[in-house]
Amino acid sequence: MDLSEDLAGWTDWDYAAFMVGRSLGIFEESVAYTQVKSVFWTDNPLGNALHEVLLQLVATGVLERREEPDEQFMWVRAMTSGRRW
Repeated sequence: MDLSEDLAGWTDWDYAAFMVGRSLGIFEESVAYTQVKSVFWTDNPLGNALHEVLLQLVATGVLERREEPDEQFMWVRAMTSGRRW
């Protein structure tokens, strides 16, 4: 799977950040979210950086963001129709 498939629906920010980390090779496929959730549930440089990546992808129009019911992200559908930067 690629990130567009992983974020095809609304995804809580922490799991979305985990999927970004996985797509960058920070977390191997064998690593489960539950094994590294503390990266996202505490204030630390890696979790903060991956959250910032999500926000920058929103700023460039690659992702959508909503704050209710929780902070969530979703891939912009137009991005999957062949539009590339």
